Amino acid sequence: MIDRETFVELMSGLCSPVTVVTATTADGRPHGSTVSSFASLSLDPPLVSFALDRASGLLPHLRPGDRVGVNILGAHQREPAAAFARRHRGPGSKFDGVTWTVRAGLPHLPESAGWAVGRVERHVDGGDHILLVVCVEEAESTPTAPLVYARRVFGTHSPLAVAS
Repeated sequence: MIDRETFVELMSGLCSPVTVVTATTADGRPHGSTVSSFASLSLDPPLVSFALDRASGLLPHLRPGDRVGVNILGAHQREPAAAFARRHRGPGSKFDGVTWTVRAGLPHLPESAGWAVGRVERHVDGGDHILLVVCVEEAESTPTAPLVYARRVFGTHSPLAVAS
């Protein structure tokens, strides 16, 4: 088995999409977290997946059957990506200073490259993370260049990048 540092270095070389996954608590408070493990899983039915750390404050709000929003961030959304990646103590605090709206009953970051709403189908054990399988019920894509993460920096796929 390889050591942790070697594995982390290997995986840092992969370009990962940057998303902010959101949920709303029963009392209407927003929760969200930056996730770079978002992936397509199935076309029929339309399934996606992403992983959350077992200690994530978002995880208790995403049980099977719960609704979830996925904001696929655009190349211009580095600040929200960093804000939602930080660990905060209070619910909703990641949303302070961030422009957001409610869409389909879930926190939504406008000007994202894409948006999906779905229901959590199941949790799958993934070591120190939990993989969530989500059935997509609503989706929207835009021509905005996506934000990606590799080698510990944010960027975008160069042919899709907006000229500066």
